[in-house]
Amino acid sequence: MLKGTRTAIVHRIQPISIHGQVSLDVFWTDPEDPEGEIRHARVGDEATPRNMQPGDTVTLHYLMGMVTEITAA
Repeated sequence: MLKGTRTAIVHRIQPISIHGQVSLDVFWTDPEDPEGEIRHARVGDEATPRNMQPGDTVTLHYLMGMVTEITAA
């Protein structure tokens, strides 16, 4: 997907620090995927909702095939 959005269900959130920059590894599934494959996106802490929790339905924003932002659905 070059540019667009996708609905996702958050399964796990793992904060990581790379050279002092905090990012989040967000593990998610597509609610329309019958197999429920868990996928992964790494985004900056500033590009996610502050109160995001596992089980939340969110919107993933893509640019050039990469998740650039996650917003509450």
